This record gives sequence, C-alpha cells and structure tokens, in this order.
Amino acid sequence: MPKPTLIATILISLALSLTAHADVQVKLGSQQRVTQLFAYPNNCSTICFRKWTLDQTVENYLSQSVLRDGYSAAKVRVQTQGNEVVAMISGVPDDYGKPLKALLDTGELAYKGASNLNADGQWKFNWYLFLPLGMALENRKSVELLHFPPDYSLTEFQDYLNSSTTDRWAELLTDNGIPANQTPAYQTIIDIAPIAAPSTAGKDLEGVYKYFTDYQTTMVRQLTQTTKGNSLPMVAFGSPVRTWVQQQYSVTLPVLGVASISPSAGEQVAVLGSNHPSYIWYAADKANYDGDQDKADAAGLKVMGQDLSAACWQAGMGKTPGADPQAMVGQCIQRWQVTDKVQTCELFYTSVRSLTPEQAKAKCSTSPVSSVLEQLQKPIGPELTQPYL
Repeated sequence: MPKPTLIATILISLALSLTAHADVQVKLGSQQRVTQLFAYPNNCSTICFRKWTLDQTVENYLSQSVLRDGYSAAKVRVQTQGNEVVAMISGVPDDYGKPLKALLDTGELAYKGASNLNADGQWKFNWYLFLPLGMALENRKSVELLHFPPDYSLTEFQDYLNSSTTDRWAELLTDNGIPANQTPAYQTIIDIAPIAAPSTAGKDLEGVYKYFTDYQTTMVRQLTQTTKGNSLPMVAFGSPVRTWVQQQYSVTLPVLGVASISPSAGEQVAVLGSNHPSYIWYAADKANYDGDQDKADAAGLKVMGQDLSAACWQAGMGKTPGADPQAMVGQCIQRWQVTDKVQTCELFYTSVRSLTPEQAKAKCSTSPVSSVLEQLQKPIGPELTQPYL
C-alpha cells in the first residue's frame, strides 16, 4: 500500500489532536481467545518467517488500525498480564476500545463457524481463519464486501490490506481523487468467507458461506454504521458476493447496479455491484480469445470502464454522505465510459498492459482501439463469465 506523505500525516494528526489525547486500556481476553482470533502464529512452523510473540502480533494489527484511523501519533503496547492480553493505546479517543471489542466479539462468531466447518470435515489443511484485523476502526468512509482474503496477506505480510486486489483498487480510488494515504479509510473489508486461502480456492469455498451467516450479517450491520448515526456506502465485489447479497437481502445486484439493503431495522445502506478487483486480469487474458489480442484488449477496456466507474461511485459516496446513489453511479458511468473514455483507455494500457504513458497514448489513438471505445458501455459477452471473481 502507498505510504502516507509526511505533510499529509502531520495534517491528519493536527486535525485529530483535539480528541486524540486519551490513554485507553482494552482487555482483549484470555491468551487462548486472542490466539484464536489473531490467527497466531501468523507464519510460524518449524522456521518462523517473523518470530513474533502473541503480544507483538496483536501490536502489529492494532498499530495498523490506529494509523488507518488517522492517529499517526498514537502508540500501541500489548502485554499479557496473567492469562489476559491487554492493549494500551495512547493518543486516541476515550471510546476507541469500543469498536475493537465489537470486532473481536463478532470474530467469535467466525471462529464458531470455522470450528463447525472443521467438525463437518470441510476445512482444508491450508486454510487459516483470518478476521479483518488492522482496518480503520472508527474513521471509515465506505465498506468493501469481498469473497476471501489471500493467504499471503496473513502468512507473508500480516497486513489485510497488502494484496494485489486491494492495491489495484486503491489505485482506482486515487484515479478518482482520493489521496493515496486516505484510501485505507475507504477499504474497510468484510469477507463473506473469513478464511485466508490460496487464490485458487474459490471453488472450494463455494459451500462454506452458510457457516458464517451470523458473522457476515453482524459485520455488515456493525461496519456500515458510524458513530454519527449515518450509514456508509458498500461495494459488493465479484459474482459470489453479489449472489450472497441477493440471497441475504433479496435485492438484485448486477455490475454497476445499485440497491438499498436494511442490515437492521430502520437502517438503509446503499450497495453497488462491482467486478472483483482481480477480474480484469481474467477478462483481458488473450488465452480466452484463442490468442486474439484485440479481442482481449476490448474486453479489458470494458472492464476497466466498469471498475473506474465503481471506484468513482465509492469515492463520491464516501466523500458526500447522503448523496443520491443512483444519480452518482450515472455520473460516474458518464465520466469514465463517455466523457473521459480516452483516459480510461490509457489507464488500462498502463496499469494492466504495463505500457508507458506515451505508448498508451499512442495505442488509444489507433483505429481498432478507437472503435472499441465507442462501444465501451456495451455489456461484456457471456464467454467472460468467471464464477469466482
């Protein structure tokens, strides 16, 4: 993930200085509980990739959260006192421990679901229970509903937001005017399968969602609400997730479709359907078109237009709470698939095809590509259906 600039970090710290001054002590629970909920040890077998203690592991994730909440001057210290793990956090609001406790309490539901899955003989040897640790706990702008976290985010990075999926979407948010150091506030993730698994595990995870229903719905209810009482917008990424939303909340959610769901009585949350952030790599793979590069580029360009439009909606709704979600998606489609379609094209060739800006500019001015741009809003053919993205 891009690192915050020094100036941006100082400005955020000053803006929060009036409230971020408390010393908060949070009792996280017994060593056994914390070991289970923090997937400890994250990457240690015979040889430890990082030889961290349980306390150090918890410090790592809580430090990520305070930074992503904008409290760059905050300090986190974790100690095991007797059999209880306690977090001491300075430089945050008095009630900062409340959302952390709520996350861990809800995590108990995920642990129960995973335990039942294992008892039924459906757990895989290379899966890890992985809660969305290290997210912004308080200062969120939007919520992202995804399928499952990649295993390397846990075992290599110990950072839920360190993956090719989240990195690509962060870039699309910056293309839509969100400063790079602020993208984590928009990327508070809920995975419907809280299981860190290999990227090829989509099919194996097909039948597990029912084990996590209580966890999923509780997380959606908690994370779409703010302390100010307003609801945060949510983006549902990929076919399995959009199908889950349809089954759970009885709404149809195609790509760039907008719906309103009610996670709890009286609450209305705007949800946008989107491609999975990694879908473009499949859609633009020329192997899907008998090696035809032009067809692969055409499909990739259409997905790029959809993805930029989705990120535009997320950015716009996050910056302007209470905006009309349907009008917002219309404006975003108009921008990226009509008005700024040449920029869409250039971003595709630089970010997906790895061309230089000059090469991308030249490519987007050629006749074959120009004709594709004229059809950017047309639907992608059924041959591109990929059930796990």
